[in-house]
Amino acid sequence: MTDTTPIIELQGVFKTYQVVEQQVQALRGVNLKVRKGQMVGITGRSGSGKSTLLHVIGTLDTPSAGVVRLNGKDVSHVSDQTASAFRNRTVGFVFQMNNLLPEFSAIENVMMPGLIAGGNRSLLRDRAIKLLQAVELGHRLDHRPAELSGGEQQRVAIARALLMEPPILLADEPTGNLDKKSGELVESLLMDLSKRNQLTMLLVTHDNELAKRLPYQVVMEDGNIVDFGGPW
Repeated sequence: MTDTTPIIELQGVFKTYQVVEQQVQALRGVNLKVRKGQMVGITGRSGSGKSTLLHVIGTLDTPSAGVVRLNGKDVSHVSDQTASAFRNRTVGFVFQMNNLLPEFSAIENVMMPGLIAGGNRSLLRDRAIKLLQAVELGHRLDHRPAELSGGEQQRVAIARALLMEPPILLADEPTGNLDKKSGELVESLLMDLSKRNQLTMLLVTHDNELAKRLPYQVVMEDGNIVDFGGPW
């Protein structure tokens, strides 16, 4: 029997920012339920609230109002420390800027979330090697970011996002800085790894064609979801 319990659930989520003397509403009462294993493309114009939505879901930002539940846990207004610990084990992130640490090798960058969590270095190294092999970088383990192409750096970032075996993967314009060939490889890897690991993936993109390659889509406008695509 299919589990219909949402792994991500938003109820009436608002996010308001104070910019100088003006309030900007980035999210306006968003409601969304995503089940385990769903892969969702999020599209919309610049400023429509796509990245803010991802940040609120990923506990990088707190909602001004409303409820955010991940894996059944209300994470709407937890402390920074609690959010950080929860995020480390529950959510993997892939951003447009890969945010790799330049002084560390590919394998060290991938191991970093586990080292921060106090994990066993030997076990983390073994897991990092397998992940780098999975993203076709088994021959680049000891290369630093400056020695890797943009596409290779982004594949290291994908491996890092999966190190803690999170059930949720959030990707924000992951191919935005890449050439077409590298971008297509990264897209394919994200979808393949998500399917293989039964991850729930939300991917923000300006590319409507990429979004349509995912089984589910949402379209955002003026801080809210205005359309759904796929077999919701």
